[in-house]
Amino acid sequence: MSRRDFLKAAAVLGAAAAAGGLGTPRSALAQQQKAPTGATKRPIRILMGGYGPATTGFSLAMKRVGDRLKAKFGDEVDVKYVYNILDLGYRGDDILWLVEDGVLTLGYQSSSYFTERAPDVGIADLPFLFEDVQKARAAMDGRLGEVLTQRLEASFNYRILGYYENGFRHVSNKLRPIRTPADIKGMSIRVLPSKIQERTFQLLGAAPRIMDLSEAIAEVKAGTLDAQENPFFNTVTYGVHTFHKFHTATNHFYLSRPIFLHRPSFDAWPKALQDEMRAAVKESIVFQRDLHVKEEEDAQVAIRKEGGTIIELSPQEHAQFVRAVNPIFGEARNQYSREVLGLVGV
Repeated sequence: MSRRDFLKAAAVLGAAAAAGGLGTPRSALAQQQKAPTGATKRPIRILMGGYGPATTGFSLAMKRVGDRLKAKFGDEVDVKYVYNILDLGYRGDDILWLVEDGVLTLGYQSSSYFTERAPDVGIADLPFLFEDVQKARAAMDGRLGEVLTQRLEASFNYRILGYYENGFRHVSNKLRPIRTPADIKGMSIRVLPSKIQERTFQLLGAAPRIMDLSEAIAEVKAGTLDAQENPFFNTVTYGVHTFHKFHTATNHFYLSRPIFLHRPSFDAWPKALQDEMRAAVKESIVFQRDLHVKEEEDAQVAIRKEGGTIIELSPQEHAQFVRAVNPIFGEARNQYSREVLGLVGV
């Protein structure tokens, strides 16, 4: 048994024991769980987790939430953090079940990771949906975000309290500069677990591979993966910029990261704590989004300092990418309902 499998089995057994059912399958457990003891007795235990260093905007935003709760409730709450589950041998996608099974109280993850169980969430993965960050944020804070929350809560054992900004994504690679779709032809590229994202890069002529973050980092370091796509800040955070020289500001996807809580725990809390958690998360979203802008700027400096080049596409070059993926919108009309399509103007 691998270390990760052992950690996963141990965590599931612990969550099952806390829920009173050692023999219950995990999928059934999520539906049958009662609130763990730590969610009902004093102090109320709140364990927040992520998958990045403590210095990232996501971790700092999470800490901001905890600090506000401690300031409000003092010794009535016991707040702790696991900033980076990768350091404990978990994968990035493990955070979904770690929260759903009550091992963690709160987590965040890119929306693409939820699309297998909540297919409608994939609408947010469509390429080139938003012209700028203001329009993207308005959509996520408006009706699009409301519907995604409904779909997520219907499919997972969560309460969704908002969306952090992962932001616009760009392509980095080790082979050559990318200015047109022809330049990316044949490149192996890591994409998130999303059929929409996979199809997007197929249309661009690349060879997409759905991979977890931990797998992608390992293959980038080994030189067995040609390219990856991420905001500049993620590329630098995980050290990819030390292996990839060529970076193109494609802005092809805009992604958000739902902030999700273990539903039985949250629902068992006193209303005052629920309300304060909602307010704290809302405040932290503003903080994280503002910080994300600076993180992207600082990451570009780090890329250039490492000897990398960042290509800014001309309007004509950008239009070639948009045209290349246009068939995906016709396919989407056969996949999603009118209601969902209308949320993104398709």
